[in-house]
Amino acid sequence: MEIYLWVILVLLHFAKRVQGLKFTKNPANLTVTQGNTVRLGCALEGLNEPEIVWMKDGVKLYSMDQMYITIDTHHWETYYSMKSVQQQNAGKYWCEVEHHGSVISSEPAWITVEGVPHFTLEPQDIATFPGAPFNLTCKAVGPPEPVLVLWWLGGVQEGDFRPSPSVLLVEGVNDSIKFYCEAKNAKGVSVSRTGTVYIKVPPESPTNIQIHQVSENVTLMWSPGFTGYSNLSTCTIQMSKSSGRKVKLPDQQVTVPPFQHTVGGLSSHSNYSFRIRCGNEVGSSPFSPWMDFQTPESVPSAAPKNLTFHLTEQQLTLTWAALEEEELNGRLLAYKVQWNVGGENQEPLLFKENFAHVSGGARFFNATFQVAACSVVGCGPLSLPVLIMPASAVQAQSSRGHMWVGLLFGLLVVTVLGLLLIVLVHRRSKESQFGSAFKPSGMESVVSFTAVRSFNRQGLELPEHTLDSVGINDDLKTKLRDVLIPERLLTLGHMLGKGEFGSVREAFLKMEDNSVQKVAVKVLKTDISTSSDIEQCLKEAANMKDFHHPNVIQLIGVSLHRRPQQRLPIPMVILPFMKHGDLHTFLLMSRLGDEPFTLSLKTLVQFMLDVARGMEYLGSKNIIHRDLAARNCMLNENMTVCVADFGLSKKIYSGDYYRQGSVSKLPVKWIALESLADNVYTTQSDVWAFGVTMWEIMARGQTPYPGVENSEVYEYLIKGERLKQPSDCPDDIYEIMHSCWSPVPKCRPSFQQLTAQLEGLWTKLSPAATKEPLLYVNLEDGDGEPDSGLGATADVLSTYESQWGVPWQCADMGDDEKDWLVVSSGAALAIGGDCRYIIGPCGSTERENRQSEDGPSEDIKDDEEDIIINV
Repeated sequence: MEIYLWVILVLLHFAKRVQGLKFTKNPANLTVTQGNTVRLGCALEGLNEPEIVWMKDGVKLYSMDQMYITIDTHHWETYYSMKSVQQQNAGKYWCEVEHHGSVISSEPAWITVEGVPHFTLEPQDIATFPGAPFNLTCKAVGPPEPVLVLWWLGGVQEGDFRPSPSVLLVEGVNDSIKFYCEAKNAKGVSVSRTGTVYIKVPPESPTNIQIHQVSENVTLMWSPGFTGYSNLSTCTIQMSKSSGRKVKLPDQQVTVPPFQHTVGGLSSHSNYSFRIRCGNEVGSSPFSPWMDFQTPESVPSAAPKNLTFHLTEQQLTLTWAALEEEELNGRLLAYKVQWNVGGENQEPLLFKENFAHVSGGARFFNATFQVAACSVVGCGPLSLPVLIMPASAVQAQSSRGHMWVGLLFGLLVVTVLGLLLIVLVHRRSKESQFGSAFKPSGMESVVSFTAVRSFNRQGLELPEHTLDSVGINDDLKTKLRDVLIPERLLTLGHMLGKGEFGSVREAFLKMEDNSVQKVAVKVLKTDISTSSDIEQCLKEAANMKDFHHPNVIQLIGVSLHRRPQQRLPIPMVILPFMKHGDLHTFLLMSRLGDEPFTLSLKTLVQFMLDVARGMEYLGSKNIIHRDLAARNCMLNENMTVCVADFGLSKKIYSGDYYRQGSVSKLPVKWIALESLADNVYTTQSDVWAFGVTMWEIMARGQTPYPGVENSEVYEYLIKGERLKQPSDCPDDIYEIMHSCWSPVPKCRPSFQQLTAQLEGLWTKLSPAATKEPLLYVNLEDGDGEPDSGLGATADVLSTYESQWGVPWQCADMGDDEKDWLVVSSGAALAIGGDCRYIIGPCGSTERENRQSEDGPSEDIKDDEEDIIINV
């Protein structure tokens, strides 16, 4: 009870305090002319320094023009001013003050703004049929009132002023025409927006036609062309199929919007054409141009027929009928011959043609063979099984065909004896470790043995390796366990490339649904002898495991290759198959191949942009690549570049740099200045390598620093020299790559900035922009001096002022970083330099001159630009 009394007393106390507050002055109603100044005032008594808020139509006003005046200690006056009143300022105004949770409001006041009429309903564009009547509406208000409206149609006055709102009836027009209305009151005249009367016509052809989700179902998408000032209602899709001859398919009517349609029931690996037209209430548009597309391949739909054999002591020959094109559903990859002996499936055989010659005919006696056709997607159904028997047995079987009566009688006898034997076996069977043994009744024990499994004593099966058997650390095993692929699912093909640490081979990977995927397999060299060698290779796969970006190569899995009489397997990294190979080779082929081809500037910039996006993603994952070059970037079937080859990459868990160990094999001509000096690698050193990669792209695969030996690269750079501008490289592209070679790492752009710069360049280039066929010239002139290709401005990048003024400067540089600029300007030669920074005379170098299997080439490939550096 006491608590209730206390609450009541508190409420009465606050109510008394609130009652002591009052507005001694309220805002007054005002009618003002548009553009004039207005000031509203309120006065409050009962508070020291109150917070008075102005409200308009229930919304709090925020203004710097509010002013407070002290009348006495607890009495304040405030004003709210508007310098140029407009129609939108008209409304209801009042003051509020909040005190102890209660709000006290002043009396409200109305501001009325007088001026020229303003429109509440302006004329809108309309579309109509020729000669059809229509109405136009216009509404304007004051104050002051009244407001009168005058119509103008096609520049001609229609009648006289009439009261607002006004509706104009037009009998009809045959051509497009403009119209507007004027509104007049005592303050002046206002003019509405200008509207247009459009005449409805048939639409134009659809545009921006696209094809998505090409499979057995394909989604067609398009944008409407000019609609003819009338909503489109339906579109017609005409389709035809080309398979030797063109077959027209039934037209399909589509209700729009949306402007898309999914077509189902298409045949695999077939060519289709389609075109679209749309209609409105007036008529139909012309058809769009024919668009072609091809559905992807699928597994063959039928099994090969007429499987026959010919068996001799030396050889088994199988033949079968080839599948028709419409049965293949794609390109034939191979025919798979499946066979089993004694009910046990054997390793299948693959053949390119519709026949097979297999040596050792006798071993196939009583074997069952089936054949299936395989495309890139997978294998089709198996044919009916065929039992392999010698020709003599087949003839003998035929000769006994006329003795059917005897066979029936014999079958009856065998059936009866078999039933008796089954009863006996059921009663006296015993299980052994290897099969079933039977002991019939009688004085002498007889054992009949049925093997559970047969063994091939000529070739013992090698045990399959697991991650637990190769001796790598537990963290690495945990990362790779879910991507380990059994070796039996891989079929290795021909070699795609060979480098210092191993080779890359084409392969086919059998998937869970029995389809076959074409992949690339990176195989470590066979001379590995320790678990650390395997661990080093598998670390690359661990780095790639979590990468998901269109410009970074995606890991499919890892596998372990078994080797006879060897304890350790050979690790294999399974990657997507890249149709166009590495970027360096592709650039070389465009310039030096048997059939050179032109790459547009926009394509080259797209290559750079793809690499920059991939490196930006790696940076976000705290990955330093350390071996970025055109040779380590791959081109997929869509001509998209993917950053690859993470053999030297490192994950940085703290800080922002990685220091290389004692001996490393490094690509000297792509390495940043600070990395050559101190073996320290950062994301900024990757930016340096990206600049060199940009140069490779613009130079179409030429080797960087032509004429400069590996051992001379550091001395060349420390003098302030850099790669020269390729002959057909625009200045803005060269400026970007040159900014990547600042001797101060912090002054180089980030990959995010490089991506933004290249995106800007890419958008400026016309989609159809192509360059003239390249006439590639050497970057050195006749005297052997490098020629930058910049004409009179070429010396700006290699010649500096006597004050050692140099490029690449940026804000917030330390004194030690400015020393790098001094060294890079050539001043090191003037002051004697520092011996620890000169690799040639101070460090040991070993230049490797290797040649590929095809002999020497113009440009060094893969690891041939590497050099051994001892630190």
